[in-house]
Amino acid sequence: MDKEEKVRAFSDFLRQEGYVPTVDEDGDIRLKIQGRTYYVIFDDKDELFFRVIFPNFWGIESDDERIKVERAALKATAETKVAKVFTVRENTWATVEIFSSSVDNAQKIFSRSVSALQTAVRTFADEMNG
Repeated sequence: MDKEEKVRAFSDFLRQEGYVPTVDEDGDIRLKIQGRTYYVIFDDKDELFFRVIFPNFWGIESDDERIKVERAALKATAETKVAKVFTVRENTWATVEIFSSSVDNAQKIFSRSVSALQTAVRTFADEMNG
C-alpha cells in the first residue's frame, strides 16, 4: 500500500469516527480535534511508520522562555509514553511516532495516540504555568 492509499484509507476511517479530515499539499491528513489542528503523516519511504502531530501549540517569545520551554518539553517527553515534545524554530510541537504493521493497526491506536499527545501537552503546560 503506497502513501496515497494509506492516506485515503485513514481519511475514510477518520470520517467514520466523526472527524472532517482534509489532505494538504504534501499529502498529509489534517484534522481538527477539540478545535485544534492535528496532522496524521504516513512516510512514503517507510511503510511501517506513521506519526500524529500537534504543531505550534506554544509560541516561544524570548530566550529565557526558550530555556523554560525546553525543560518543560523534556519533562513531558520523559513522563508520557510514546509522545515527544520539542521546539521548532519559535514554536513548540508534540508528536507520537509509531511503527505499525498496517493502516488497520494505525487506526486501532489512533485515539490512544491522540490521548498521549494531549497528556504530553497538559504536562508541558502545567510545567510552564507552575
